[in-house]
Amino acid sequence: MADAAPNRPVIILVRPQLGENIGKAARAMLNFGLTEMRIVNPRDGWPNPSAGPAASGADQVLDEAKIYNTTAEAVADCANIYATTVRKRGLTKPIVGPDEAAQQIMNQPGRSAILFGREASGLETEDVALAREILTVPINPEFGSLNLAQAVILCTYEWSKLQNLVQPTVEETLPPAPQEELDGLVKHLEAMLEPKGYFYPPDRVEMTRRTLRNVLTKPGWNHLEVRTLRGVLSHLNREDRDRS
Repeated sequence: MADAAPNRPVIILVRPQLGENIGKAARAMLNFGLTEMRIVNPRDGWPNPSAGPAASGADQVLDEAKIYNTTAEAVADCANIYATTVRKRGLTKPIVGPDEAAQQIMNQPGRSAILFGREASGLETEDVALAREILTVPINPEFGSLNLAQAVILCTYEWSKLQNLVQPTVEETLPPAPQEELDGLVKHLEAMLEPKGYFYPPDRVEMTRRTLRNVLTKPGWNHLEVRTLRGVLSHLNREDRDRS
């Protein structure tokens, strides 16, 4: 079922050329919690067999995508329309970045839509004329061409930052190991280094021990990491005994 929540923007692809780019745009949308895609007059028709593989599982977005003949028809039910472009087109309209646009979409009444133009030339002037505001980003003036999916990612990511989406790469971290375990690691290593003459000369022994402790303390090892390091030291020590 299409996402009709007022604060969730509709993503509108205007005259996209390649099915692969439509699929990648769908993937970017679903990554950041959006599902409503509208497509205006796609060059190669619809459905496009190249879109599915490029979507990498974002089939829901493609299956529910709606096709329109004109941009005006695609935005007819939207009150807040943003045209993505980095080019001046002789139109006097407010200019916002993706972060400001996301804030507006979250707080203003009525449906919002973000327009993205075709890969080769972007939005036409008549498309931009339908928008209330121009959405753009600081970009290299000598190379201002963004891939369609990249442009969708920029906008949808800023919107997603205002949501309570789960960050999938964050893992539960273990607390730092207690001092007793860290002391055991330090003493273990010192016991292995002592017979090999590491703490030399005598007048620098305490400084060397202190520096070694600082090196081992700085990373904030957790219990499993300390245990792993102790296992490594025990294995090395056992190899030394086996050779003697």
